[in-house]
Amino acid sequence: MSDEIGEILATTKTIAVVGLSDNPNRPSYHVAAYLQTHGYRIIPVNPFVNEVLGERSYAGLRDIPVPVDLVDIFRKSELVPPVVEDAIAIHAKAIWMQEGVVHEEASAQARAAGLKVVMDRCVLKEHVRLKAMP
Repeated sequence: MSDEIGEILATTKTIAVVGLSDNPNRPSYHVAAYLQTHGYRIIPVNPFVNEVLGERSYAGLRDIPVPVDLVDIFRKSELVPPVVEDAIAIHAKAIWMQEGVVHEEASAQARAAGLKVVMDRCVLKEHVRLKAMP
């Protein structure tokens, strides 16, 4: 799994963060801000905000007008399947379900469509861990 995570993080340039909050106290904001400062383009996906971290927010993945490499999901596990369907539709390369987010069926669907999948892991923690490795 570490090799796959490393490959995802090394090849990703654009990350759509589903459920990104504009509240700096929320984990999604903290993680997205970290990723942004490490060179990733963050695209917020949240129908209730107009902008987060200086980037326009979109109501859904299918509304994003540029290619997305990674879809980072900050939603409850039961809300994951439609996000995965949209990620497949926009030809994302990978799905990342944050800590506490697990959906085996949606994961299998994403893998069957050729996407890489990470579940129940924090992308920030994994990025920090891989940077610390010799």
